[in-house]
Amino acid sequence: MSAPGEETPGADAAARADAGASRNAEPTGTPRRARAVAGVQGSAEVSGGGPVRPAAGASPATAAPGAGVASETAVRPAGGGATAARRAGGPRPGWGERAGWTLAVVGPLAFLAVFFAWPVATLMGRGLAPDGALDLSGFGEVLARERTWRILTQTLTQAVLGTAVCVVLGIPGALVLYRRAFPGRDLLRGVVTVPFVLPSVVVGVAFHALVTRGGPLEALDLDGTLTAVVAALAFFNYGLVVRTVGTMWSRLDPRAVEAARALGASPMRAFATVTLPALAPAIASAASLTFLFCATAYGVVLVLGGVGIGTIETEIYRLTTQYLDLRGAAVLSVVQLGVIALALWVAERARAATQTRLRLRTEVPAPRLRAADAPALAVTAATVGGLLVAPMAVLVARSLQRDGAWTLANYTDLGSTGGRSALLVTVWEAAANSVSVAVAAAAIALSLGVAVCLVVSRRPRSRALARVITGLDAAFMLPLGVSAVTVGFGFLITLARPPLALTRSWWILPLAQAVVAVPLVVRTLLPALRAIDPRQREAAAALGAGPGRVLATVDGPQLLRAGGLAAGFALATSLGEFGATSFLARPQEPTLPVVVYRLIGSPGSQNQGMALAGGVVLAVGSAAVMLGCEWLQTRLGPGRGGSAGATGENNKVARSRGPRTDGGERP
Repeated sequence: MSAPGEETPGADAAARADAGASRNAEPTGTPRRARAVAGVQGSAEVSGGGPVRPAAGASPATAAPGAGVASETAVRPAGGGATAARRAGGPRPGWGERAGWTLAVVGPLAFLAVFFAWPVATLMGRGLAPDGALDLSGFGEVLARERTWRILTQTLTQAVLGTAVCVVLGIPGALVLYRRAFPGRDLLRGVVTVPFVLPSVVVGVAFHALVTRGGPLEALDLDGTLTAVVAALAFFNYGLVVRTVGTMWSRLDPRAVEAARALGASPMRAFATVTLPALAPAIASAASLTFLFCATAYGVVLVLGGVGIGTIETEIYRLTTQYLDLRGAAVLSVVQLGVIALALWVAERARAATQTRLRLRTEVPAPRLRAADAPALAVTAATVGGLLVAPMAVLVARSLQRDGAWTLANYTDLGSTGGRSALLVTVWEAAANSVSVAVAAAAIALSLGVAVCLVVSRRPRSRALARVITGLDAAFMLPLGVSAVTVGFGFLITLARPPLALTRSWWILPLAQAVVAVPLVVRTLLPALRAIDPRQREAAAALGAGPGRVLATVDGPQLLRAGGLAAGFALATSLGEFGATSFLARPQEPTLPVVVYRLIGSPGSQNQGMALAGGVVLAVGSAAVMLGCEWLQTRLGPGRGGSAGATGENNKVARSRGPRTDGGERP
C-alpha cells in the first residue's frame, strides 16, 4: 500500500466499495429498504458488508461526517446527486413529491404576501403616493424636522449602548454557561434565555417598579431616562448574546489555547489572540441581532421612556394614532427598514461564517470551573442577579403590596374590571384570550416555518435555484425589519373590506402575531436542518426510501428536537406581542399585554396594583413555556435517548476516534 498522500483516498475507498458490491450484490444481514433508515441513524453499510472507512493513509476528513454513513464516493453513483441516487434504486420524483415541494414554497409565500407585504405596501403607498402618483417630497419634509433627527439619534444611541452592554456582559456569561460544567448549569441557561421572550410590557412594568416612587432605586431618579431604557434592553438581549457566542465557544478546539499557554502566553493574551478571533463571527452575529432588537424596541420605550425618550417605532405609533400622519409614518418606516436591513445583512454574513465553522466541529466536553474563572463567574453572577432577577423580584414584591401594606388584593382583583371600570373585561378573561390567540398563532407560525426550513435547508447544485432559496430565506426575515406598529396599522387599512374583511374577526390577532413569530421559528429550525449532511438523504434515497420516508427518518429527528424550542419561542412571543396587537385588539376581546398597558396608564392604586399582578401572571406564563421547552430540548438532546439520539451517537463515535489531523474537530 502506498504511503499517505501518494494516492487519492476517495478513489481507494470507492474502489473497495465497488469491489465489495461485485462480490455481493445484496447487502449482508439487513434488507436494502430497511437500511435506508439505519444508514441515517449511524449504522448504514454499503454493498459488500461492513461500514465504509477511510483508506489507509487517508485523512479522517475524507470519512463520512456521521458515524457509519457511507462516504460520498461510495453512496453516489457516477453522475452524483439525488438524480443518480434515484437511478441507483430509489423512486423517481412523482407528482406527489413535486406538489409537496411546490406547496411548501407557494403556501408560505402567499401568507407572507397577503398578511405582510400587502399591509405594509398599502400603508407606505398611502404615505408616499397619496394621490396615486409617487411623491417623495415627504422625505424632505419629514427629515427636515428637528424632532425626526432627535428621534433617530435617540434610536441609534440606545441601540448602540444596549448592544455594547450585552456584548461586554455576555462574553463572560458564555464562558461560564457553555464552556464550564457545574451543577444546575442547564437550569441557569434556561433562566438566562427566558428574558428574551418576556413580553416587553412586562419588562417595562418591572423596571418601572424598580425605579419609580417606592422602588429600591427611587433615589437615583432613573424614571423616564435613557439609563433605564438601556438597562431594560440589556435585560432582554443578554441571553441572546450568551446563547449565540456560547454555542460557538462550546465547539472551539481547546488545543490552540493550550499551545499558546505552553508558549508562555498569559490567559488574557491567549484569549485575545486565539479565542476572541475564533469567536468573532458569533460575536458579530449576536451584536447585529441585538442592535436590531434594540433599534426596534417599542413596549419598553413606551412604558419607561416618558416624554423625552423615543424611538422610530414609538414615533411611528405617535404619528399614526395621534396625528394620522401617514406620510411621516411611511417615511420613518422606510428609514427604519434601511437601518434594519443593514443589521440583518451583517447578521446573515456573520451567521454564515459561524455555521461554516460549526460544521467542522463537535461539542467539546466542558471542564469544571477553575480558579481562573473567578472574574467571569463574578460578572455572570452579578449580571444574572442584578440585571435579570432583581427587576422581576421587585415586580413580584410590589404586586403583593397596596398602599404600603402587604396584601393579595391585587391578585384577587384580577377577576374584576379594575377601578372606575378601567376595563371592559376581567384580567383573567383577557389572559384566557391571550392563551387561545397564542396557541393559534404558534400553530400557524410553526407550520409555515417548517415548510420554509425544509425548502431553504436544501443545497441545490443550480446557482439560479440556490439564489431563489437564498431569496426565500431573506424574505421571511423581513418582518424583523419592519415595525410591528406598521404591520398592525396596515392590517387595519387593508383587511377592513372584502374580500377578507378580518378586522372584526377573532383570527386577525393570530394572523398578525404569526407574522411576527415566523422569523423566530425559521431561525430556530434552520440551523438544525442545515447541519444535516446531504449525503444522508442521498444514501437513504439510493437504498430505496421514498421522499416521505427520507423526510421522516433524516429530517424528522432534527425537526422534533428543534421544533419544541421553536414552538416555545412562537408561543411565548405571541403571548407577549404588543406592537401589532395594540392596534388590532378589540376592547371587548383584549389580550393580557394590552390590558396590563391600559391598567398601568390608569389612575388609582387598584389599577396600578392590578397592572403589577397582571405583569407577574404574564411573566410566569411566558417563563413556564420557555423553561419547559428548554427542558424538553435538553431531554431530547444528543445522548439523552431522544429523537436526536443518533446525533449523540455520531458525536460519541467521532470523539472516540480522536482529533482530525488537519487541526479541527472530527465532523
